[in-house]
Amino acid sequence: MRKMKEHVFLDVSDGSCSKKLQVLISKSRQPKSLTYGAAVEAVGSLVTNTNGQLELAAENVTVIGPCIVIDGYPFAPRKSYSPDYIRQFLHLRPRTNAFGALLRIRDAASHAVNEHFRNNGYIHIHTPVLTSNDCEGAGDVFQVKPENEKTVKDMMKDGMSMDEAYFDCNTYLSVSGQLHLEAAVRGLSKVYTFGPTFRAENSRSRLHLAEFYMIEAEAAFIESLEELMNIMENLIKNVTSQVMQKCADDVELLHSSDGNEGPVVSLLQKPFEVMTYEQAIDILGRHSGNFVSQVKKGQGLGKEHELYLVKYAGDCPIFIVDWPSDIKPFYMKQSLQDVSKVSALDLLAPQVGELCGGSLREDNFSLLQDKLQKSGLYEALGWYLELREYGNVPSAGFGMGFERFLQVILGIPNIKDTIPFPRWPHNCKL
Repeated sequence: MRKMKEHVFLDVSDGSCSKKLQVLISKSRQPKSLTYGAAVEAVGSLVTNTNGQLELAAENVTVIGPCIVIDGYPFAPRKSYSPDYIRQFLHLRPRTNAFGALLRIRDAASHAVNEHFRNNGYIHIHTPVLTSNDCEGAGDVFQVKPENEKTVKDMMKDGMSMDEAYFDCNTYLSVSGQLHLEAAVRGLSKVYTFGPTFRAENSRSRLHLAEFYMIEAEAAFIESLEELMNIMENLIKNVTSQVMQKCADDVELLHSSDGNEGPVVSLLQKPFEVMTYEQAIDILGRHSGNFVSQVKKGQGLGKEHELYLVKYAGDCPIFIVDWPSDIKPFYMKQSLQDVSKVSALDLLAPQVGELCGGSLREDNFSLLQDKLQKSGLYEALGWYLELREYGNVPSAGFGMGFERFLQVILGIPNIKDTIPFPRWPHNCKL
């Protein structure tokens, strides 16, 4: 609100875009309960003001929902707040300018993802949230069982634990829809899913959430990492381009907000780099003085190593390919050139490090059977092995964290500021 001698100017937002409608009302018609933060209904005529902009010359303004700021409303007019402060009020955060812009961008990016896959012949599969498998095999899963003990006791069978009573097996919130997509891709050729996944990691870093959204895709008849990398790069560049075109005002608003570094144009300007795991280890070894912890051949990369490799590549996203089999999951295809490696890749990007992971899928029945037996998963994943037994095809796929993607293209430091209601250890508000 801006009060002049005879009139009051109101900036009214309905949340549909970053721009506000200026409403002009005579002081004599101003409701007493009209304050910053109030919900209003304004009736009048749209006119062009002296600056050439549309404004509403209001005949009447009605306060629908008053907002008494001094009674505890946490945001004051014309004042900036840090993301850490705003995050304390998750239920009110969508009303702030910057977070409203983020939510509109998130919506546009979601639409662009679905549109991209549809335009490229992919079928959207709703993979289950409840699952009996831990796809990543890391044990970082949330277990699911009924809270009602009577239900559990009534359903228990001899020889089963209370955890297994409802479904006849241990059940978890999904960490990935990949294995289900692999079943679907053998009937539909190109499939994807886009939904919530859950990881019970004890991490409160700026890059981790307990609940987040994953974009996962699988395609049949892909036999090289080059083909898979092209699919991934095209998705990222197309969605980024769509967001930048359709949400220019909101992107600019976020860019100018505190704590944001702006969109990463390297996603669009040049081809992504490619480097083998061994080349990456060699580079990190030659520049070991830059790191708090050192990485040896045969080990996974830490966040500081990932971000250094991105910087080394000129702040361009970079694929790291051909990983040691010992540090990758069972479903990744053994390399034809070196049996100690798998045909797998990680895509590293500015701001976040690892953005995507993917691989050719192991299609050799005997090899996969041996891997499952050695990992103790043979009984639980017999159905997965059976996919290779009847009419099998080579396939490949990848997963990309949607929130991390938003961090990359918008320069948002903390992943908790990319999702409406974030969940992390010791925090499940609302």
